[in-house]
Amino acid sequence: MRTTDLIRYGDTDRQGHVNNAVFATFFETGRVTFLFDRNSSILPEGTMLVIARLVIDFRSELNWPGKVEIGTRVEGISNRSFTLAQALFHNGKCAATSESTIVLIDETTRRSTPLTEELVNALAQWRKS
Repeated sequence: MRTTDLIRYGDTDRQGHVNNAVFATFFETGRVTFLFDRNSSILPEGTMLVIARLVIDFRSELNWPGKVEIGTRVEGISNRSFTLAQALFHNGKCAATSESTIVLIDETTRRSTPLTEELVNALAQWRKS
């Protein structure tokens, strides 16, 4: 799945390029669009998703103005979590890649809970072949 976001003037730092922390925000835009911008929720009642791990590899700098394109896919699925692979593009060039592990937790206990079959099936359609 692909989505876009704008590079804002306020995203830049003293060096004149987009601050490294903003890359995480761009990847968040991709994750949120991927996981929640659908017609119906795939999350079981009483659960939520949390990020357990986030790794970003920076490949090139970004500059204002412009927009970025964020690609997101499912890299892996396990019993209680799944991994998303993402890439951030600017003017057709890959500026960064990311891998995030996302855990399903029970809202009451705040502990991990197994992924439901419905959630696994929904994620599997976006898994790399």
